[in-house]
Amino acid sequence: MLDYQDFITYLQTERRMSEHTVKAYSKDLGQFFAFVDEVVKARSLQDIKSDDIRTWIISLLEDSGNTSRTVNRKLSSLKAFYRYQLKMGKVPHNPMVSILSPKVSKRLPVYVEQKDMEHLFSSELFSDDFEGCRDQVILELFYATGIRLSELLNIHAQDIDLSQNTIKVLGKRNKERIVPFGENMHNLFTKYLDIYKKIFHPDSNNYCIFVAANGSSLYPKAVYRIVRKYLDMVTTIDKRSPHVIRHTFATHMLNNGADLNAIKTILGHSSLAATQVYTHNSMEQLKSIYKQAHPRA
Repeated sequence: MLDYQDFITYLQTERRMSEHTVKAYSKDLGQFFAFVDEVVKARSLQDIKSDDIRTWIISLLEDSGNTSRTVNRKLSSLKAFYRYQLKMGKVPHNPMVSILSPKVSKRLPVYVEQKDMEHLFSSELFSDDFEGCRDQVILELFYATGIRLSELLNIHAQDIDLSQNTIKVLGKRNKERIVPFGENMHNLFTKYLDIYKKIFHPDSNNYCIFVAANGSSLYPKAVYRIVRKYLDMVTTIDKRSPHVIRHTFATHMLNNGADLNAIKTILGHSSLAATQVYTHNSMEQLKSIYKQAHPRA
């Protein structure tokens, strides 16, 4: 099979992409080159033509487990790979130039209703022990700030400024941003960090705050399970993940009058286009209210 490890190393060392993103690229490229090895029988990158890539796309679409959105993500990985190879002079031209991505129907972000989030935090769902307090901080922090899972897992005690009610997070491509939070989150942080110190006795503020009961760092799947466990108690939506709470944060902020540019900054989006998708949810809510309230709707 053709080797793509130099590109993966480039993503890790020069682009400094997150471990999750690098794994996704590696998986996509591994799938492509397995296809190339089996079907195309290519011995070098120069042997791979645009038609071979189109054949791979067709094979992906014929697999019922792949949506157009999934295929486009895989093509994005391949486009980045070939841009790198062209830059390094390893291919004379980029075969992805003539490749058209499958059309994707617009999908609105899934979010939890505001009343359900209020029920989650107003009820006695969280236990009084360390894990219960930690879980509440995780759920509240996702909803209070809209941060990503990878950002949450990288939070250290020194990143939290309780005097200013702000938290420093490390976003995509190692971009830092400061995100505000409210008094409720302030009180939860104070309680949790106090419990943490009594149990683990850290000797500095340079410690990761989200850990398992034995002190080991939490991994992404553990946080997924925590989020799903509690969302299962208050909502019946199909998707119940940390990213759904990020969508929920943005949608509720917009519905309650927040400026779109402010939401963009808090979420760490590089362009306003990524944030504007939440206006569709807001419009759907307006339409629903209109239909319920107007006598001739």
